[in-house]
Amino acid sequence: MVKFIHAADLHLDSPFKSRSKMPSNILEILMTSTYKSVTRMIDFAIKEGVDFLLISGDVFDQSNRSLKSEIFLKKEFNRLKEKGIFVYMIHGNHDPISSGFKTTWPNNVSVFKENVETYEMLSSKGERIYLHGFSYLLDESYENKLDEYPTNTDNRGIHIGMLHGTYAKTKYDAKRYTEFNLEALNSKLYHYWALGHIHVRSQLADLPQVHYSGNIQGRHKNETGEKGFLLVEGDDVSLSANFVPVQEVVFENLELDTNSLRKEELYQQIVEFKQSLREKSKYIVNLQLNYDGEDEISQSDYNELIELLQEDEVNISEFVWIDNINVSYNNEEQIALLKDIKTSYSDNEELFRSAVNTMYMDPNINRYLPPISEVSPGELLKMGEDRLKMLMRK
Repeated sequence: MVKFIHAADLHLDSPFKSRSKMPSNILEILMTSTYKSVTRMIDFAIKEGVDFLLISGDVFDQSNRSLKSEIFLKKEFNRLKEKGIFVYMIHGNHDPISSGFKTTWPNNVSVFKENVETYEMLSSKGERIYLHGFSYLLDESYENKLDEYPTNTDNRGIHIGMLHGTYAKTKYDAKRYTEFNLEALNSKLYHYWALGHIHVRSQLADLPQVHYSGNIQGRHKNETGEKGFLLVEGDDVSLSANFVPVQEVVFENLELDTNSLRKEELYQQIVEFKQSLREKSKYIVNLQLNYDGEDEISQSDYNELIELLQEDEVNISEFVWIDNINVSYNNEEQIALLKDIKTSYSDNEELFRSAVNTMYMDPNINRYLPPISEVSPGELLKMGEDRLKMLMRK
């Protein structure tokens, strides 16, 4: 039985978007998060005694690639070498081989060149493994090189294809480098396809197994949820892939139901919500509040709430950073109507006086109203708003 890791899109030294407003403790954790994720993966590989590690492209970020990241990865690969674990790596659009290397890898690491190649190895149990793939020469590769992948015709050993590219039917917004369809992959008669480029973990087929492992650490609000790699086990008859999370920070879009928009109550409710998350991981959250009521939160209260929630995370190692709050009103149409009415009357004094005079001239209404001289325009608007809300509820 063979056992290997399928990872992709490490993006070492990748910049993190919208980080300038974050406190230094969170920024520092973010900037080292991809390194920590890789270290966890290597720790896992050694503990599990895998036969090899596959990295399906975008190991680095070309525009931010540093000597530091290459030296770091070399040390991690040397840890694998000491345990007899091999690494097979292709380069993608973010780290094409034409960008050059500043260091050399240990001899347990094989890097595919720009033309399709095949590497052959034996697993610890003596199984013969054939690995097929290619690296991007330039940062944009639109040509289809699948025709160059050899077809498995002898049914001997386990054949694995490595490819950094875009599934033709993908629903994700991604640049369509080396576009492919399942028919082309199936025609090669491989046992497993280790895909990279799409940063969302997904299984495209189960016979053969075709997987995107996703990236190893989310980098912004659109890369949500747990991130990591796939542990693949089995033989030439059956392979299974299981997800192993190793991310340092989780980006997440979350929802919270609330029945109050009073800033004091809302603050306490969100603090308790953050505490429940804090026990699981470090988080950067876009929070949607689902509010079922008739009140609104003012811009000043909103700003104060966000500021206070973020100040609470300064110098906290297990942080839950609320990056943004969006309030979803369950009665949005009513709120919009009330806003329109209030704006129309409060900003138009002539219209406001005309409406008030009409109201006080009706004997069926004015007997229920206080003397007009004793009531301010603001109070009248509030009375009208309360009456309108009551009618809407009916």
